[in-house]
Amino acid sequence: MIQEIQSLMDEYTQWLRSQTALRVVDSHVEITTPFLDRHNDHLQIYARRDNGDFLLSDDGYILEDLQMSGCKLDSKRRRHLLLTVLNGFGVQLDGDRLIAKATRRNFASRKHSLIQAMLAVNDMFYTATQTAASLFFEDVTEWLELNDIRFVPNVKFTGRSTYDHVFDFAIPKSKSKPERIVQAINRPSRETAEVLTYAWIDTKDARPVDSEAYAILNDVDKAITPTIISALQNYDIHAIRWSEREAVKRELAA
Repeated sequence: MIQEIQSLMDEYTQWLRSQTALRVVDSHVEITTPFLDRHNDHLQIYARRDNGDFLLSDDGYILEDLQMSGCKLDSKRRRHLLLTVLNGFGVQLDGDRLIAKATRRNFASRKHSLIQAMLAVNDMFYTATQTAASLFFEDVTEWLELNDIRFVPNVKFTGRSTYDHVFDFAIPKSKSKPERIVQAINRPSRETAEVLTYAWIDTKDARPVDSEAYAILNDVDKAITPTIISALQNYDIHAIRWSEREAVKRELAA
């Protein structure tokens, strides 16, 4: 089993390297990653020297894109939630830019954290239709609280790769159930499934042996393809459609 997982990790690293492109843009290096945003465009980050170290930035893309789509972040509650999410990844807000500072030693992990933050912010705040009354993350939080499901929000675990991964909720172990890690995915796609799958594979060995992972998938406005469900289940992640959440209420509350 360990050799199989190591092989999967090696394949992921090779894929990540082969699908990453660099080019010089003025005083920055533009890094095009294999991860896609909601427009199916590759996420890009920009790196420049900063007093001997490096400054990484999304150049304001994520927040500008959300604002142009009508998702404004000018309310106190949304601003607080934005900063909470960014703090979980160790990413700062500089005007409308998401930034992360890095040294030569931790460049890879800080780049990884910035990409995770870009995906998380885009996924958490984007509301695709007028019928979306609230943020999906908040909906899941309210549902957990309503059903007396105890949880710790925004937990960070370090994986075998030494990269940090942030999960939305952790439900502590009880007498009858093991620790459960829960991720709320507002925009289920191949890319968001891959990010969660990698995070779970990377951190699973560092958690108690019987820990379980759950993905709560928003299917309110768009049906979820069976391939996304299968991709998650193949790596022992319980894939739960939001419309079917009541089916797991008892096992999460136990």
